[in-house]
This record gives sequence, structure tokens and C-alpha cells, in this order.
Amino acid sequence: MILINGKEHEWSETLTVQRVLEIKKYTFPKIIVKINGKLIPKHEYASTLIYDGDEVQVIHLLAGG
Repeated sequence: MILINGKEHEWSETLTVQRVLEIKKYTFPKIIVKINGKLIPKHEYASTLIYDGDEVQVIHLLAGG
């Protein structure tokens, strides 16, 4: 199991950041992703594996004025 934004989700060996975004339908134009508190650069989403027990945070950035 992994945690995505504090909720438990099934884990698989080939799970990447990109796949999590697809599964959860996170299509926001400006998001950041952290795994166990470490910021993952956008260009590494497809190659960054998520391991069993990891905590994933997907944060939607908003602009205000």
C-alpha cells in the first residue's frame, strides 16, 4: 500500500509518478509531486518509481491576486 494525499491506495511494482497522475486523473496545469517529502521534478515523472510504503503528495498550485 501507498499513501496518496493521505489516503491508502494499492501499489504495484511498475507504479510511476506519471501513472499515479493518470490513475487519479490529476490534470491540473500546475502541480508538484513529493515522495516521502522529496520534490520530484516534472521531467522525472515517467521514470520515478513509487515503492511500497511510500507517501505521495500531489499538490495543485493556485495563483492568487
